[in-house]
Amino acid sequence: MYVSRYIQLCFLSVALACCTSEKTSSPTVVADTPENRRHAAEEYLRVVPPADLMKDTAAKVGETMPESVRQSFVRAMTEELDLEQVKDAMVASMVKHFTVGEINALTAFYGSAEGKSVMKKFGLYMADLMPVVQAETNKAMARAKQATK
Repeated sequence: MYVSRYIQLCFLSVALACCTSEKTSSPTVVADTPENRRHAAEEYLRVVPPADLMKDTAAKVGETMPESVRQSFVRAMTEELDLEQVKDAMVASMVKHFTVGEINALTAFYGSAEGKSVMKKFGLYMADLMPVVQAETNKAMARAKQATK
């Protein structure tokens, strides 16, 4: 259960990486169609490969976990995770929720020197955040359980 909770939280890290950006202007205006959104989302994933993010996050978060589950967690996140399924879900969600301009802004940011620096530090950020999220989730679940009694 400990490992599966961290796997869920690592998916949160991928979502956070997809949704955090600075607004930048795009020099080329492209029609905001589902096809163009899909193309833009696929370009974003070339700039920000989910495999790299998951590998880095798993390593950094793994360092915060008890040694008894660390190796299985890192292995699950780097070897057992179906990254094609994750990538397909990321593209579908980006196409559904973001405009072409927004996706291009994400790509421009994460392709920039600052964005690349952020991505290199993102695993460390998640490693700091995960224990807090885990503890607060456990507290919230305990309070919810108590409220239903």
